[in-house]
Amino acid sequence: MTLPAGTKLGPYEILSSLGAGGMGEVYRARDTRLGRDVAIKVLPQHLSANAEVRARFEREAKTVSSLNHPSICTLFDVGRDRDTDYLVMELIDGETLAHRIGRGALPTSDVLRIGAQIADALDRAHRAGVVHRDLKPGNVMLTKGGGVKLMDFGLARATGLAGPSSGSMAVSQSPTIAQPLTAEGTILGTFQYMAPEQLEGSEADTRSDIWALGCVLYEMATGARAFEGKSQASLIAAIMHEEPRPLRALQPASPPALDVLIRECIAKDPEERRQSAGDVRRELNRITRGDIAVEPRSRRSSSWLIPAMIIATVAAAVGYFAGYRGAPKTNPTPVSFMVPAPPGGRFRFTIAEDGTQIAPLAISPDGQRMVFGIVDGRGQRILALRSMADTELTVVPGALDARIPFWSPDGRSIGFFAEEKLRRVTLPSGEVVTLTDGVIKNPRGAAWSRKGSILFAPTANSGLFAVPATGGSAVQVTFPDTTLPDISHRWPVFLP
Repeated sequence: MTLPAGTKLGPYEILSSLGAGGMGEVYRARDTRLGRDVAIKVLPQHLSANAEVRARFEREAKTVSSLNHPSICTLFDVGRDRDTDYLVMELIDGETLAHRIGRGALPTSDVLRIGAQIADALDRAHRAGVVHRDLKPGNVMLTKGGGVKLMDFGLARATGLAGPSSGSMAVSQSPTIAQPLTAEGTILGTFQYMAPEQLEGSEADTRSDIWALGCVLYEMATGARAFEGKSQASLIAAIMHEEPRPLRALQPASPPALDVLIRECIAKDPEERRQSAGDVRRELNRITRGDIAVEPRSRRSSSWLIPAMIIATVAAAVGYFAGYRGAPKTNPTPVSFMVPAPPGGRFRFTIAEDGTQIAPLAISPDGQRMVFGIVDGRGQRILALRSMADTELTVVPGALDARIPFWSPDGRSIGFFAEEKLRRVTLPSGEVVTLTDGVIKNPRGAAWSRKGSILFAPTANSGLFAVPATGGSAVQVTFPDTTLPDISHRWPVFLP
């Protein structure tokens, strides 16, 4: 039931309604003691009798009061008047990020600035053991002074207090949802910004907030939602199985590094995402400054960035010209050896469009072995191993029709292309796994990072794509400048 103007809740006088939802009604009110306007969130009376709802409401009060940050809405008071429970929060003069996005995509500078403030607020909450669980544009206020306020921790939970079942089912949606897609007793949160693990009913953690942050960044940068659907079923299917359109396809002037960052935030597997909001904030600030340095991050897999390749190119160029202009030269002792062709066979080379031969040879990370393509006496294309210590060749089991081999960082596996697929073979067992397909036509090199990601060029005139070393969907991470002729990205190499 809506409270009319003039209603008193303790020392607070209701002035007008600001919004309503399943977890509460929000009003503009006057603090008669201090003479200031505040926002009051009231738990609806029809839910007050629900012990679980009241416990969640009280937990929200404790959660928000424990967070002291300039980009998090401040909680002033909590109270109960007769049968009405309420929270008293600062009244923020401004508009929601949802309203601003409704007028179109934001300038890149605003995307980076606002995104960094949201990430900073999340980082503070996460370090306090709090997961928001309902981050979306409607829960972000843009103040008239240019600041950001993260609102409504009504769906948040303190990680040290919540029970094991709190992640999958709970009551309704947040008070700020305009068109709710949830209802009492269903999955907790707002579908458009829910991570795959939440939709599967798993416990949400800080990485679920990282997913939502990636969706918000995408929406700010493009004016469109990362995932859309005409129904709940089609929307869930899109979140679980599809990838949003590349940022630069919608906003060509956006920084490539921002597209990479967003895709790392919305990786389907939580292990593949950026692992902390603080890391996202630092990356946004680096993009703002135009830095190209790459900071090690707390992730266990899938780490690739365009700046790393830029550094490699610049470092190579600087090294070359430094030597050319008279820097001290070294005279390393060359190692010379012969590699015999297989009996009745021959070595195999890839012929590029310009007629040059690309020798399909890769040396193991420890420098003790090499792998290369050969054609055996029966005309079959295979991979062969040779130790630097002897001349005997060993056929790599399972690597049929293989070309352009490359090593895993630990030297236990070899990646290769075959039948328009990217595959890897484990040594010495010969177990072959297909990592990805569908985009590979005329590959031009691949590299395997220590953090479990593989960069590869699927065609002779494409950008670079990335895929987890365990397999999955390939994601384009570099985009050649289509305004220039014959531009492509190929033969990637990870820095040490």
